[in-house]
Amino acid sequence: MEQNKNMLREETISFAIEISDICDNIKGCSVYINQLLRCSSSIGANLHEAKYAQSKADFINKLEIALKESFETEYWLELLFRKSKIDEITYKSLTNKCGTIRRKLIASVTTAKNNGKE
Repeated sequence: MEQNKNMLREETISFAIEISDICDNIKGCSVYINQLLRCSSSIGANLHEAKYAQSKADFINKLEIALKESFETEYWLELLFRKSKIDEITYKSLTNKCGTIRRKLIASVTTAKNNGKE
């Protein structure tokens, strides 16, 4: 279980760095770029913060915030793609990575909510 958490943590860090590197090369749309940088890095930040949650409810809340940030990230990626600021290959690659992270977060939230119900 701990290994899965570390893998997800690494995925979120790599994802945020990849987004940052791509944003460094986009001209214009600074408001959209800032939003994308904030939400994509917030996924991992909230996941990391969940590790130090004060309660089970706080833990779940942090994971759910990370999940919301992943949905927001996909929105800004689509917006930049539609504005032709990122190409289709980059867009599909990033949304695929974001979707993988999102599915893992959903599984983590579900597990956390179900623990203790039995």
